[in-house]
Amino acid sequence: MGIFTRFSDIISSNINSMLDKAEDPEKMIKLMIHEMEDTLIELKSSCADVIASSRKIERRFEDFGEKINLWSKRAALAVAKGRDDLAREALIEKRRFSENAEALTSELSDYKEFLKQYHEDIFELEDKLKSAKEKKRILVQRHKRATGKKRAHEEIRRSDSVDTMARFDKLESRIEQMEAEADLVNMGNKPSVTDEFEDLTIDDEIEKELANMKAAQDTKKGESV
Repeated sequence: MGIFTRFSDIISSNINSMLDKAEDPEKMIKLMIHEMEDTLIELKSSCADVIASSRKIERRFEDFGEKINLWSKRAALAVAKGRDDLAREALIEKRRFSENAEALTSELSDYKEFLKQYHEDIFELEDKLKSAKEKKRILVQRHKRATGKKRAHEEIRRSDSVDTMARFDKLESRIEQMEAEADLVNMGNKPSVTDEFEDLTIDDEIEKELANMKAAQDTKKGESV
């Protein structure tokens, strides 16, 4: 495929449409960018060749201009010296270089058109390449987000699996068993002397409070009689 055919295909292509149809959009955009970069390199190389050729022609054109000026002066000198024969020869040489210069003028005009077209093509392709790279950046970000989201969903499904819940239930049962065993450690042990005295103190306080309540009730009954 020629460079201009590839360039035409790339410029006329609809990146979004191609990516929508691609099975692997990220891989497709990478291939497109690679193709664009290769085409851009070739375009710039061809443009450089045209510039070099154009400058060579410009130098020849300048050389012809100097020759035309030289033979023009020689013709004038011959006329001044009465040498019409030499003047004719000088004018013939001047005309020859003038014709060559005229041909180069047309050629230079063509090269300028070539360069103008190359510059436009290069700018257009660079703009397309910039757009493709931005599209690639967005695709990569979307791929990363999708990968992270998929991994998160897999973790959620894994945590909700029967095996995971069974492990949690087993752990919970084990903790409940340990708590029950801790409660049974002091069960059936004989109270200490200190504990018995504390119980007696509590009993005395309760009996005293009960006696006060009865006395208060008796006082109210006596007042009512």
